[in-house]
Amino acid sequence: MKIAILGFGTVGSGVYEIAKTLKNIEVKKVLEKDLSKINIATDSYDEIINDKEIELIVECVGGLHPAYEFIMKAIQNKKSVVSANKAVIAKYLDEFLKTVKENNVKFRFEASVGGGIPCLASIQKIRRVENIDKFYGIFNGTSNFILDNMYRLENKFFRSLKSAQKLGYAEADPSADIDGYDVTNKVIISFALAYDGFIKNEFPCFTMKNITKEDILYFKKQGFVAKYIGEATTKGNEYEASVMLNLFPINTLEANVLSNYNIITVQSYTMGEVKFYGQGAGKLPTANAIIQDILDIQAKISFNPISIEKKYTYSSNLFKHKYLIRSNEKLKGNFERIDRDGNNFYHYTKEITQADLLKLVEEKDYLVVKLSEY
Repeated sequence: MKIAILGFGTVGSGVYEIAKTLKNIEVKKVLEKDLSKINIATDSYDEIINDKEIELIVECVGGLHPAYEFIMKAIQNKKSVVSANKAVIAKYLDEFLKTVKENNVKFRFEASVGGGIPCLASIQKIRRVENIDKFYGIFNGTSNFILDNMYRLENKFFRSLKSAQKLGYAEADPSADIDGYDVTNKVIISFALAYDGFIKNEFPCFTMKNITKEDILYFKKQGFVAKYIGEATTKGNEYEASVMLNLFPINTLEANVLSNYNIITVQSYTMGEVKFYGQGAGKLPTANAIIQDILDIQAKISFNPISIEKKYTYSSNLFKHKYLIRSNEKLKGNFERIDRDGNNFYHYTKEITQADLLKLVEEKDYLVVKLSEY
């Protein structure tokens, strides 16, 4: 199969590197402004689109635009597409799948969630047999590196963030990772495969940047480790989802996920809890997942057809959970317990709904943490 790669950065060059080792994939063109990077580079997308030998396009440019236009034009020109771009997939998945069906080609995006961890394919395999009850996990390696650094080295938040940036785990603008946009996108994509529905980012997403060294030390004394978690579940035609810090007991698997690793759990009736652990990003793990998608398309392998026809409504009153709210003053309310540690007050709620939680915290700059049930 002859393919083209759009973008020759970290992931694009990784795809090229692996493809060179395989006999059944040939990279014919690479879309790249800097033509000196590789001898098959072109700065003309039309040259790729009009090449009838190219059957599949790998989108590695990232972001919303021009990635959206590149993907749509490829599909409309009867070329299959593989992408790791969670931002564009989470926003336009409905349009992509509709256009794919009209043009009888394939669109795969395993690498968009969990990098090299085959969690989306596994969700599809589980769905062939039964429904999924819920999924949750550490979807973002940068946020996990920061929290792990704070816990093990007892560093402050911004010192840990600087370490992540120095090692290349965090961007110069880290907002996608620490404010939850990246995890939100991955929850939306995972939901589509788990529940056959396309939801929007209307569920709560709490930033993790309010957590301090003092919080980490307090949680450590209580026997807990903080992790940044995305999760979703459904009940009938309603769903609940969130992106927020969770506290896990020190002896749980999630509490012991170190550095920039991810762990994603899928729960169903006959399988129980299945956990997928590994590198959630990086050049070669992500490229490996892209190559796997290419080989599946070439071999006409489909684990479960992707459909997002079901309609779900977000409900903030679906389930009840326990939360912890940290502030520098004692809050009014019917709390299960309130601890004071230094200048901080830690308020433990009874089991309340997301709606109740949002009323309690409103728009204030409190630290909001879920007490994990797992």
